[in-house]
Amino acid sequence: MHKVEIGLATLYLGDCADILPRLGRFDAVVTDPPYGIDVLNKTYKFVNDQPGKCLAKKRKFEDSGKWDKTAPSTDLINFLMQISEWQIIFGGNYFELPPTKCWLIWDKENGANDFADGEMAWTNLNKAMRIKRYMWNGMLRANKEPRGDHPTQKPIGIMEWVISHLPTETQTIIDPFMGSGTTGVAAVQMGKTFVGIERELSYFEIACNRLEQAQAQERLFA
Repeated sequence: MHKVEIGLATLYLGDCADILPRLGRFDAVVTDPPYGIDVLNKTYKFVNDQPGKCLAKKRKFEDSGKWDKTAPSTDLINFLMQISEWQIIFGGNYFELPPTKCWLIWDKENGANDFADGEMAWTNLNKAMRIKRYMWNGMLRANKEPRGDHPTQKPIGIMEWVISHLPTETQTIIDPFMGSGTTGVAAVQMGKTFVGIERELSYFEIACNRLEQAQAQERLFA
């Protein structure tokens, strides 16, 4: 287990199943676990149902894609609920989770193509379901936000939106499936203390760089 501290963020390189039991409790879990759908081997070929017309070529990523071969176990998902007061879990429709009245729905404004129209985050929040429209369609992205560090990278704008639904007193946030660190960037930019865990070295290093840059920019404008 390797640990790096960067301002408000503490990042761990390793398997979250091994690391989580050592860390204690947090105010909230905000995470986007692997869904077990083998995302890197999926092919999307159609735009407006016209064969052969693609928005962009599929990007190659450094990892083998093994991280998305299987989803986290039910025991691990249940453990996340034991160590936190609040939970926001993207891909909640893929996991065995209790009924909830508060789904956070991200509408990607993809238009007519072979991609999903959006993604669903399960929560245990005591509020009504909410929808956020935020374009994330190949090269067409809201606020021209950079993309490409991770095959399932979420926009910072979306992660700030989901975090904003947590109770205002929430201070400590953990993402045990950190990827390239988007949850962490959003959390520290909102003044929250963040803990992230990632087992793929290439994404861990990207997350470290992004968290350092995000907090250096905050210090610059402070």
